Amino acid sequence: MFKRLSRRLRQPRHLRDALGIIREHQARAASLEEWVELALDFPSQGSVKVRTVQRPSEIVGLVRAVAELKPERILEIGTYRAGTLLLWTQLASKRVVTCDLEVPAHMVPLYHQFPPPDSACSVEILQGDSHTDEFRARAADAVGGPVDFLFIDGDHSAEGVQHDYEMYHDLVRSGGLIAFHDIVADQPIPGNQVHHFWQKLRAELPPECVRELIEDPEQCGYGIGVVETR
Repeated sequence: MFKRLSRRLRQPRHLRDALGIIREHQARAASLEEWVELALDFPSQGSVKVRTVQRPSEIVGLVRAVAELKPERILEIGTYRAGTLLLWTQLASKRVVTCDLEVPAHMVPLYHQFPPPDSACSVEILQGDSHTDEFRARAADAVGGPVDFLFIDGDHSAEGVQHDYEMYHDLVRSGGLIAFHDIVADQPIPGNQVHHFWQKLRAELPPECVRELIEDPEQCGYGIGVVETR
């Protein structure tokens, strides 16, 4: 009990420290690579944790591709510890919507402050089951227009990732991007079955619309699949 109380009392300071680190990066116009380094190894304290679980070269490649779009709106399925949310908010000019079953309440104010102070970008956090029609309607309303980039990194079952693609891909504008995480077949967690859907989708699309960001063909886990919408 004392440990929980101590952590709660230190939480405001840890949140301020985290925001200070983000603002320092923004003030000196950190490079995309520096933002990725921060998201991969954020100096978290106590219950204030920001992190993305990615292979560095894979997420750098994706961030560069998204930056080239000069995106206005980004939709993310799967928040986890908001490391990728931090990255998307440095790129989007209007809105980033992130979705998850549950987001720690104490982290929400920090997430809302991710965008640079001079940016018009706002952050919308949606909690619930992305596979329901009601949630899909909420997400469409929250993004408020055509999506430039959709990142699918939530339910990693083959059925789950297929549902997320089928329910949300039509929100993405022509020429936009859709990315899937953990497409490599060799996964450390049996429940990670994204590769089953990815292989099927890749076979259905023109080769010029599909690319894979995989650091090592022999690696276990990770890998990002990218689709350009037509």
